[in-house]
Amino acid sequence: MNLIAWIIIICEISFWLVILLGLFTRYIWKKPMLGLFILALTPIIDLMLLVFTGYDLAQGATATMAHGLAAVYIGVSIVFGKSMIQWADERFRYYVTKEGPKPVKLVGREYAFHYLKGWGKHVFSYVIGAGILAFVIFFINDATKTEAMSGMIRLWTLIVGVDLIIAISYFIWPRGVKA
Repeated sequence: MNLIAWIIIICEISFWLVILLGLFTRYIWKKPMLGLFILALTPIIDLMLLVFTGYDLAQGATATMAHGLAAVYIGVSIVFGKSMIQWADERFRYYVTKEGPKPVKLVGREYAFHYLKGWGKHVFSYVIGAGILAFVIFFINDATKTEAMSGMIRLWTLIVGVDLIIAISYFIWPRGVKA
């Protein structure tokens, strides 16, 4: 595994550790403002990944799938970051502190619409990540060095299409509804 792949793994672990630390500070130590400050640090992780990846490519590295995955990670993190933190917050309050309401499990049409909304966010994250990839491809201007990034765009396009099919399937075969 190359350095960028390890940096992505470190960033993902750091993202969840920062969230846990922020929630722990907010609810266990009863320091809500400090907890909010810690949670607000999560975009810095994305910025660090962007800097490391950009630096590696600027030094002449041939783009790998890991470089492409970094763009995917950034797009997904920008679009889904707030909702992932909210998801973790709800579960932390309920399961750890026993203070919040039980997280609602959506079923039927509610889940189908929720998933479709998530697919819309997926498309938005795709636009951001694929935009980053396209910019890098344009900037480097060497198809042999950016072949993996072009491949990542094709793969992600396929994944977004499959995700749409899954979203539509929940309207046809609703989740959690007993026949």
